[in-house]
Amino acid sequence: MKTYSPKPEDANREWFIVDATDKILGRLATEITNRLRGKHKPEFASHMDMGDFVIVINADKIQVTGQKMDKKMYYKHTNHPGGLKEKTLRQMLDIKPENVITAAVKGMLPKNKLAAQQLKKLKVYAGPEHPHAAQAPKPLDF
Repeated sequence: MKTYSPKPEDANREWFIVDATDKILGRLATEITNRLRGKHKPEFASHMDMGDFVIVINADKIQVTGQKMDKKMYYKHTNHPGGLKEKTLRQMLDIKPENVITAAVKGMLPKNKLAAQQLKKLKVYAGPEHPHAAQAPKPLDF
């Protein structure tokens, strides 16, 4: 018996839409990561991008447990001496809520070039509107 190895033309990519309203950030990010990598498919191969496209709407309405709204920090460095900037999760949700979900998913992807390809298939929007109606995304419930 021969081992099946998928080819790039075997990748059957679908579009899914996820409503992030009242979803827990970490649990939502793990489900999105599994869809982006294609781990839910029987032809999954870790060395290939077999995953689906995921659209996340209402990113500004996510929830977290405990006191993470005020204690979870996001760091950025300006590459100048003393240039470490930090913001809390609450501040990030006020400024750019899309970056919160993107950062959570990025941290769960493998650290290689394949992760950059997979992250490009994630589309995150703060409100309920998105420009991907032509792809006819299927709703995804967790």
